Amino acid sequence: MKTILLMRHAKAESGVPGQRDFDRSLSARGRDDAARMGRVLAKLGSVPDAIVASPAARAKETAEAVARELAFAGTIRMERALYNAPGDIWLAALRVIPAGADSALVVAHSPGIAEAAALLCGASSGSFDVPTGGLLAFEDGIERWRDLDVDGASLRWFLRPRLIDHL
Repeated sequence: MKTILLMRHAKAESGVPGQRDFDRSLSARGRDDAARMGRVLAKLGSVPDAIVASPAARAKETAEAVARELAFAGTIRMERALYNAPGDIWLAALRVIPAGADSALVVAHSPGIAEAAALLCGASSGSFDVPTGGLLAFEDGIERWRDLDVDGASLRWFLRPRLIDHL
């Protein structure tokens, strides 16, 4: 059994003229939300064995904030292919998680997260509206990450930062 955590990066600052979208950092609210979601994961006992993130500033900062709150001892793997990637790329990033990991967190962008969520559980396109900082948990009966396929996972929960009391 594998646990799959999907997270959309937290709220980013608006871009400024001449700034690349890739370089946009988290806003103050985004930093707070990312840390809050990390604390929620810790409280739920959902510390992932592996974390993979888009290297875009806002996704990287979100993953790092969550990892800090979880006292995650591993290395966050930055996966360039996740930057503004469709859902199937999210699944591809999961398929190469080390075999010993029972749970993994992927932090990247929308609309890829909604697409990946729908693919995992066989939902129709457009079934998920994931806000910034949103976090979904799935379980899949696979033994090896490389066997991850569409329509095999079950959604366990879906959390939105604005619905979580300040921790």
